[in-house]
Amino acid sequence: MKKLLMMIAVGSLMMGCGEKKEEKKGGFEMNRTKKEVKATNASGEVPVDMDNKGVGPFTDVSFADDIDQEMAAAGKAKYDMLCTACHMPEKRMIGPALKGVYERRSPEWVMNMIINPDGMLKEDPIAKALLKEYNNAIMLNQNLSEEDTRNIAEYLRTL
Repeated sequence: MKKLLMMIAVGSLMMGCGEKKEEKKGGFEMNRTKKEVKATNASGEVPVDMDNKGVGPFTDVSFADDIDQEMAAAGKAKYDMLCTACHMPEKRMIGPALKGVYERRSPEWVMNMIINPDGMLKEDPIAKALLKEYNNAIMLNQNLSEEDTRNIAEYLRTL
């Protein structure tokens, strides 16, 4: 009987010392490696870049000297409905203040950011730098038409 118990104990010990199996954890895995964003200047601020047109359908936009009041009114209505949760004209919130945006960005860049924030955040270095500056708060795609985008762009000229 002692021999039998001894053999069982030795066999259990040998089986327990076998190859370790990797535990599978439930849920998801998150990769926290940081990617370098090169669109910041030496002071860490996002630079002014009037030559960058961004990523999207707008490649050549020129504004008339006078603001189109009808377009600006339509743009203000859309802006008030969709944008004010994150943007104020003169106050930094979840997103940047938009007063004077055309002194920092080209009209094409602004309009491409409005209509195509997903593509801009993936490919545009300034959009990536702004994302980093604003604590990775992603601008949501509002699925705007080109006309709505142009109206909002016209309204931004009035700020």
